[in-house]
Parts: sequence; structure tokens; C-alpha cells
Amino acid sequence: MYDNELKALKKSNRFRERILLDSELIDLGTNDYLGLASDKKQVKKAIKLLLAQESFAPKASMLVGGYHMVHALFENELAKLNGFESAIMLSSGFLANIALVESLVRKGDFLLMDEEFHASGILATKLIEDRYAFFKHNDPDDLREKLQGIKAKRVFIAIEGVYSMSGDICKKEIFDIADEFGAFMIVDEAHSSGVLGKNLLGVFDYFGITPKKKHIKMGTLGKAYGSQGAYILASKEIISFLENRAKPIIYSTAPSLFDAALALVNLRYITKNRERFVQKIQKRQRLAKQIFGKKIYSLILSIEQKDNQSVQKIQKALKEQGFFIGAIRQPTVSKPILRIIPRINISLPQTREAFKLIRDANDCV
Repeated sequence: MYDNELKALKKSNRFRERILLDSELIDLGTNDYLGLASDKKQVKKAIKLLLAQESFAPKASMLVGGYHMVHALFENELAKLNGFESAIMLSSGFLANIALVESLVRKGDFLLMDEEFHASGILATKLIEDRYAFFKHNDPDDLREKLQGIKAKRVFIAIEGVYSMSGDICKKEIFDIADEFGAFMIVDEAHSSGVLGKNLLGVFDYFGITPKKKHIKMGTLGKAYGSQGAYILASKEIISFLENRAKPIIYSTAPSLFDAALALVNLRYITKNRERFVQKIQKRQRLAKQIFGKKIYSLILSIEQKDNQSVQKIQKALKEQGFFIGAIRQPTVSKPILRIIPRINISLPQTREAFKLIRDANDCV
């Protein structure tokens, strides 16, 4: 059946499989940036909120009785905090990007997407025929050049706030260019919400950008927010259009109530303790600069490797020293990388030790 294809993946060191993460390892590889995925106090708060409800599962799609007060509470608080008119929760970031691209880019419209946008957005472009093109990664000049040649009813620009593999932060000039051309902005903040900005609300917060009618923000709950699912923030008109046209919303069971409750209590917790979180994030950013000479804007430290064998070798060496780090290979990235996440619930001494081990191992390959 697929034996030859699997053999080819193994031969090229691109074979992957699910492996349970050893709980004895210090986790510097997953996206739990603020350490909330293991905060039992927050889980207890979410359970208390859920037990106060009459039902504990959504039971149907949001449009057929599955929209619950817990969903609404989370959406309303999130929209208000971020300065957007409205919000809607979805079951995953993958589905959120599919929903945005497939439903919003209608006939006569055009989408320009950063070439390093998430795989979910790239897959979604296959659903809109020839109404899209890619611009060079984080390149305002290439974007401007392509915009000048487009004639469309509506133009959309899709970027990430922080790019998940490289850790690059988007350039503010792209927002300015979108304003200049009257384009809609779709901003995937999966890896920037909860990490960037004085209020930890992402790139809008970081750059001091007040959300406008043509701004659309997508984010996930399985990273800094320590839960599961995703959300879209936009104008009331756009959220209403998504309710009527976005297939992942219309034809999916509503998101888990427990995930919504946990996201809500974690959102409140982050907001209340944002100054402490910001200080911890900045300490780890300074440590990355000190040991690797590399400035990181979020909590993603990416180190390029020469080949797949090298990245796997270093990952294995770190496991033997008690640390888990990411070894990312094709097709996720064009060149293999070590992806290190200095999560703030890992102590600074442990993080420093891991950084030094990675630096030394990297020098030896």
C-alpha cells in the first residue's frame, strides 16, 4: 500500500511518528509559552465555572443550538480586551484559517499571502481557485509591487504576527501598506497572542495599532492560553458573514465547553498578572541574546541546521541530558531547525543550562 513511500521517508530522515513526551524531560519544545497547560489551579477554576452550567458539552453546531453562554462570555471578553467589535470561537486554528480564506475571498476578490504563512492557510488557497498569490516572506517591497498590479473588488493580505518556525515578527510596514491600498488584513496571531506587547495581546498591542474595520485577527488557545481551540476577532459585519458562509463554523459541532471555560479563566489570569509574565518573558529573551547572540521577539528560538541527521542528533543528545527540544524537518521547514521554546514555568537556571548544552552540541555537529 504505502510501504515504498514510508521507506523513502525513513531514508531521507523525514519519517515521523507520535511519541508520548516523557514527563521526566524538561519541556523546551512545545507551545505552552506561559506554562498554563499544567496549572491545576486554573483547571479547577474552569471546572467550577463549567459545573455551574446546566450542560457540559455543546451538543450541536453553534447555529443549531450549540452556542453556549460560556462561549459568549469568552468571546465578549476577548473582543473587548483586544479592541475588536466581535469574536467567534472555533475548534482549531487550522479550521479558523480555512474558514477565513475560503469564505471571505469571493469571486472578484484577491488574496496576497506571505509565503511562510501556516500550512492551513496555504491549503485553504486551493479552495479559491486562482484568486491568490504569495509575496516574499516579510517583504513589504514585494508586497507593494504585487498590490500595484492587482485589480479586485476586495484585496486581502494574510500574515502571521510571529512566524511559528523562524520566530520572525511581522513588519509594521505591511499594516501601513494595507491601509494605503485599502486592503483587508488577516493576521494569524497564534504565536504572538499572550507573548507580545505590554498587555500580552500580540502584534496589534506590540505596534500600538488600533484595530480597524478591515483588520481581522485569528489566534489559537492551545499555546499561550493553555487550552484548545481558536478564535477570530473582527468587525460585527465580518463575524456575521462568517456565521453565514464559513463551512468550518456552520458544519462543525461547537467548540468544547471545557476548552472555552479554561481559555476564559486563563485569559483573565494573564490579564491580571501581565506585568509579571512580561518580566519573565523578557528575562528569557535576554538569556537567548546572551548565550546565542540572537534577539528573539517572542519565546521562539530557531537555530538552523545543515541536515536532518544533525537536528535529530542534537535533539537526542539533549534528551539524554534531560531536556526536550523540537527537531523540525521538511516539509514543515525548507531547512531543518532546532526549535527551542524557553517556557516561563521552566526556571532560569534550567533554561540557561539547556541553552549552553544546545550551543555546545551545535558547535560540534
